[in-house]
Amino acid sequence: MIMGILNVTPDSFSDGGQYQDVVAALDRARELVSEGADLIDVGGESTRPGSIGTDSTEEIRRVVPVIRELASRLPVPISIDTSKPEVMEAAVEAGAGLINDVRALRVDGAIEAARALGVPVCLMHMQGTPETMQKKPYYDDVVTEVRNFLWLRVMACVDNGIPVHQLLVDPGFGFGKNFNHNRHLILELEKLSSLGLPVAVGLSRKGFVRALTGDFGGDQAVCSAGLALLAVQKGARVVRCHDVSVTRDLIRSWEQLEHDSHEQGYSR
Repeated sequence: MIMGILNVTPDSFSDGGQYQDVVAALDRARELVSEGADLIDVGGESTRPGSIGTDSTEEIRRVVPVIRELASRLPVPISIDTSKPEVMEAAVEAGAGLINDVRALRVDGAIEAARALGVPVCLMHMQGTPETMQKKPYYDDVVTEVRNFLWLRVMACVDNGIPVHQLLVDPGFGFGKNFNHNRHLILELEKLSSLGLPVAVGLSRKGFVRALTGDFGGDQAVCSAGLALLAVQKGARVVRCHDVSVTRDLIRSWEQLEHDSHEQGYSR
């Protein structure tokens, strides 16, 4: 599934300030769906490196009118990108059908809210907070530590009454990771797939992409889409992106190639 990004914030790193108006947000969401997005992820708080955060009242003010409009007008599900239980509750009431939490339900009351709301939840790994996460992040073994963290969060959710079939996991590219950490995670992503849960990834336009393309002036949209395809080949089931069309074309072309190969193999 392709998750189209819709930030209704003034300060997100890539598209901050562009879609704060409900009409502009709806137009952008329609564009994402027309390009092939299977769901729309609405965020009302920037989690870029160095960001300080937004209170729940302001976050609700930003996201609820947009989610209500999208849920009534679009043929795809809506996700809410938040860590705050109050925002989760308001967003689901407005029509959101999935919670995408960069803090993996670690905020007080978040697990209880998610259990009561009964919608799927994506649990992401982050070392530190957005304000501090890129200040010399360190791991002995980033893949093992991320995998173990996600498994413990899954177990915490199950122990608190959230069915395991409602959970997804996300390694959190760029959230408390340097270039080499991100490189190891993408190259060994299949180790997260072994958890037996759907893996979601968000690589689009991040510092990792800018570092990869910087030396040769490459296209960040194409590089982001290529990394999304690599993630899918290594087991990811959801890719979160800004540039839906090119991402869809790459992934669908590979899927068609795989399908044709299997068909030819069977015909022999």
